[in-house]
Amino acid sequence: MRTFFPSDSCKESQLVNPQSWLQVERGKLSKFSSSHNTSSSIESFIKVPEPTVVPFFKPIDYVEVLAQIHEELESCAPQERSNLYLLQFQIFRGLGETKLMRRSLRSAWQKAGTVHEKLVFGAWLKYEKQGEELIADLLATCNKCVQEFGPIDFISQLPTEVNGSSQETVVMNGEQSLKNVNFRIGDKKIVCDRQKIASLSAPFHAMLNGYFTESLCEDIDLSENNISPLGMRKIGEFSMTGSLVEVPPDLLLEILVFANKFCCEALKDACDRKLASLVQTKDDAVELMEYAIEENSPVLAASCLQVFLHELPDCLNDERVVEIFTHADRQQRSIMVGQASFSLYCLLSEVAMNLDPQSDRTVCFLKQLIESAENDRQRLLAFHQLGCVRLLRKEYDEAETLFEAAVSLGHVCSIVGLARLGYIKGHKLWSYEKISSVISSFSPLGWMYQERSLYCEGDKRWEDLEKATDLDPTLTYPYMYRAASLMMKQDVQAALAEINRILGFKLALECLELRFCLYLACEDYKAAICDVQAILTLSPDYRMFEGRVAASQLRTLVREHVDNWTTADCWMQLYDRWSSVDDVGSLSVIYQMLESGGAKGVLYFRQSLLLLRLNCPDAAMRSLELARQHASSEHERLVYEGWILYDTGHCEEGLQKTEESIKIKRSFEAFFLKAYALADSSLDLSCSSTVISLLENALKCPSDNLRKGQALNNLGSVYVDCGKLGLAANCYINALKIRHTRAHQGLARVHFLENDKAAAYEEMTKLIETAKNNASAYEKRSEYCDRDLTKADLEMVTRLDPLRVYPYRYRAAVLMDSNKEKEAIAELSRAIAFKADLHLLHLRAAFHEHVGDVLGALRDCRAALSVDPNHQEMLELHSRVNSHEP
Repeated sequence: MRTFFPSDSCKESQLVNPQSWLQVERGKLSKFSSSHNTSSSIESFIKVPEPTVVPFFKPIDYVEVLAQIHEELESCAPQERSNLYLLQFQIFRGLGETKLMRRSLRSAWQKAGTVHEKLVFGAWLKYEKQGEELIADLLATCNKCVQEFGPIDFISQLPTEVNGSSQETVVMNGEQSLKNVNFRIGDKKIVCDRQKIASLSAPFHAMLNGYFTESLCEDIDLSENNISPLGMRKIGEFSMTGSLVEVPPDLLLEILVFANKFCCEALKDACDRKLASLVQTKDDAVELMEYAIEENSPVLAASCLQVFLHELPDCLNDERVVEIFTHADRQQRSIMVGQASFSLYCLLSEVAMNLDPQSDRTVCFLKQLIESAENDRQRLLAFHQLGCVRLLRKEYDEAETLFEAAVSLGHVCSIVGLARLGYIKGHKLWSYEKISSVISSFSPLGWMYQERSLYCEGDKRWEDLEKATDLDPTLTYPYMYRAASLMMKQDVQAALAEINRILGFKLALECLELRFCLYLACEDYKAAICDVQAILTLSPDYRMFEGRVAASQLRTLVREHVDNWTTADCWMQLYDRWSSVDDVGSLSVIYQMLESGGAKGVLYFRQSLLLLRLNCPDAAMRSLELARQHASSEHERLVYEGWILYDTGHCEEGLQKTEESIKIKRSFEAFFLKAYALADSSLDLSCSSTVISLLENALKCPSDNLRKGQALNNLGSVYVDCGKLGLAANCYINALKIRHTRAHQGLARVHFLENDKAAAYEEMTKLIETAKNNASAYEKRSEYCDRDLTKADLEMVTRLDPLRVYPYRYRAAVLMDSNKEKEAIAELSRAIAFKADLHLLHLRAAFHEHVGDVLGALRDCRAALSVDPNHQEMLELHSRVNSHEP
């Protein structure tokens, strides 16, 4: 879900003009006129919106639900699998696991039981891959065609639902049957073979061979049946040949209506398929879908639907298309999308919420989603989503009914919606008690305490938010609230320290915005511009102050308060920040360099490397594409194309681009990419000599020390893998000489392999002292010390980056070795509560097996296999536990 759902309090608050905060240095006004109004001035400037009621499926125990889904997938009928994968997708979406979401969608597409499901999930995957058209184009230049989600040929895919037996020719009136029949339409007469026409349908058979008057007539008047002479002539030809040849669309529609009226199944099916082949544009689809639904023509309807879905999201801006989807009843939905109605409206609802969650269009799609739901799981999701939209639209009574319905079906998280409504209606204590009852009834989760904090004040709120962070450190609101509260007390350093806690491991835009505001409040404009430039790198169109001001506008205002840097200054700043592992600072410098001109291709490429390191893959890909667009030469462009292909899983094609680049010109980046791709994709040590040669060639080519330091570091790693520790040490030392700080880690590894653990520890300590982002350094240093120091380092890792899973696994293993089984399992459960990680689930499953908890082990095995269905060790453990082997 890309859409931000702002809270009511956020939308209704007043914004201070940011210009007033930027005039302090000009002497036009003082920031605070007196100490009395200091706190209120800051409060009016720094707003922390309430956490939103998110429209996601969030079960209390997601592990249990994932395990249930996996178990059902093992035994369900093939046609049920797609809906189970769709539910799995919804759970991963609630957990914020983008990669796992896409994998579940792909599984739903691959396991689709019907052609309609194949269409819906293919269109959904295509929608999720918006902006990736360049990748397909690049693959085409490598002679690789990728059309995974291309058009489906419904004419051949949908079965013919026509009774194969023709009407038996029996003369019911006892007279000799006439050979021909003349159909009169106006003043025209169309001669047809009586028995051929009779064979088209039971009504025609009864008319021409039964007890009707027409059976004795040679001439029959069809003038009142909305068929033209030409249309009847084509029907006569069809009765003889079984095909419709060279029939224009308007005439096909006329024949389709006639065929439906007289129950001519074969004729109707032929019209249906012929019309389906003519659907090319959205306008065609809009016009023909009405006929398809009215005349129950499933092939035509599917072809029209395909056009709509392959034009998402743009087609939802066409009111005609929206009307088709929103006014369809159960029977019409069945004609249009078969049994995939729920999947279709899940997709349409998501697209509509991304476009505008408050629109009538969104409400109508969600209503259709409720009507399409076939089981309680589907219904609770639909009720909760529509409840969130109603809440956003301030339709409180309707929202309350929907949230209550979701709760009654077992979606406990919908109680958040009820509590929020109670608070809006002035029942703050009721809301507090409502959430308290959830906390006492279930295993507590971070979101529960976060929600309850909204309904209390002072120390109680602070305590609840501390508990929320302890249970789920990924929640952003507690850090933001505490930082803003500390700023109100004019404790600037504590406020910055608090917001830096989460920015150290989660680069959330709203947290960067708050830190920007804190820096403005204390007049640190250099730091403020650093953050706003980082924001613009991540999201160029980002709007701040509750969406009222473009971030680019604020940057312009702040820019007046900082010194201008020359190109040389920028490179020095980039060198300093890159060397100190200050990734956000490096992003800001690169943004400024891009604004100043220069070699944009190179700068966008550096930007992409930083964004990957900051775990921002979408922004990194956007920067890579910009690097390609601004490449100064063909060989440079080919390198960036190689990186784009490599980063999207097309290693062979990426290497092909690299070879093309090297043929044009031997360059550092081309050799570096080729070495990187080979080293990463091959487990064969025999290719090490090739990688070494490539990196040596790269180092001979012109480049700056930032990149050469990385090449030396990589070369050192290859030497270590080959056992050439002396050569590796030389590489790392040379990298450190040009301030490639991360080389400390490689040198520490060399010391350790040389049995000098103390030197390894000391080397990692140097990295910790130098690097601004040093959680990984603490984790690595923990390998080079005794147990007590290891424990201390890993505690520090968890404080700096609670998403790193190794510390939890280590502590759990130590507890298990000390026969503290419950504590060991609890340590893993602590992290699993907010992170669906395969390794954590695997270890907890093994612990459950060890203590004889077969059901617990089986549950964790199944949940882990939902995260990675092909993990060999997990499959083996699952098989062993499933058979109750010791």
